[in-house]
Amino acid sequence: MTLSDFIETDLQGLIDEWTDYARAVSPKEIHLDDAQLRNSARELLLGIAADMRGTQTDAQQQAKSHGERPNPNSAFNQLGRGHADDRQAHGFGINALVAEYRALRASVLRRWQRTCETDATAFQEMIRFNEAVDQMVAESVRQFEQRTEGIRDLFAGVLAHDMRSPVGAILNSAHVVLHDQNLCATSLRAGLSLQRSAERLKLLIDDLFVFTRTRLGDTLPVEPTRQHFGRICDGAVEEVCAAKPDAKIDVQSMGELTGTWDATRMNQLVVNLVTNAVQYGSGTVHVKVAGGGEPIVLTVSNTGAPIPARALPTLFDPLSRASLSTEPRRASSGVGLGLYICRCIATAHHGTIEVESNDKETVFAVTIPRFPVLT
Repeated sequence: MTLSDFIETDLQGLIDEWTDYARAVSPKEIHLDDAQLRNSARELLLGIAADMRGTQTDAQQQAKSHGERPNPNSAFNQLGRGHADDRQAHGFGINALVAEYRALRASVLRRWQRTCETDATAFQEMIRFNEAVDQMVAESVRQFEQRTEGIRDLFAGVLAHDMRSPVGAILNSAHVVLHDQNLCATSLRAGLSLQRSAERLKLLIDDLFVFTRTRLGDTLPVEPTRQHFGRICDGAVEEVCAAKPDAKIDVQSMGELTGTWDATRMNQLVVNLVTNAVQYGSGTVHVKVAGGGEPIVLTVSNTGAPIPARALPTLFDPLSRASLSTEPRRASSGVGLGLYICRCIATAHHGTIEVESNDKETVFAVTIPRFPVLT
């Protein structure tokens, strides 16, 4: 009897063993009945048996062993994803999910061994069976991780969204208090400190909100209006200097700099790049914006220790702040989203952002169409 035939013949016994093990690894605080524990065992086992009977070339077998997914939306792969969704919904952790498959593999092979004759055909059957289980495990784990990341990002997005209102109220209240002519010197200093802290908190919340929106698949929202990029840069540099009075920043503007962009987002992009240059560089930060052709080209450069080559491939990924420099410098008050958000802003305007770093200088270059077609 082939292994695929055995699975169908001994289906009830295999499901019973699956149910016993699923109960053993299920969270203790969750009480599932037998029907819930065995709900997908039949589909998984029959799916594995059907996959084993399918024709498979040597090239296809090698591709499967390398974890390739020639047909991600096949019924077989959907079974694995569906089981992951079900177990996650019932409170299983990823370790318990993988343990179920490990038990399934051992149970099938152990029970089949009692009835089969060990020969070359049986050996090939076991290979096909293990390939099918491995493929289903990989699909289940991939789905479980994606769902977990989605839930985490959704929670962070809701948190950031809900925190914006109370922080806005704090800022407005601080603004009203600071206009009170009767404040003593101590109260004035406390009010200014409150305002600065609330403004910084607002920036962090805004960064987190942008991060979660883009991670959840939303395009970064932009509201384009007629702008002058030189004035955007001037305003952004003034904002950085207000927060970092000791910073030395030189701004140069040249060429035709009018276009259609979201001024708030562009300001955020320039502020993030300049703040980065001040934080991690040394000497004067040079901000240059040129509009000689159709696109606007913005460069922000600084001297100092170069960015390590190992950090460049992931520099614009979220939470990569720790890799910006080889030297220990002042601790950053951000959450490692600044460059990621810069890339999101550039992409939303159909532009690009690149970086070059060597012993002489580090240069971030942003190329933005003058009149991007935004949706």
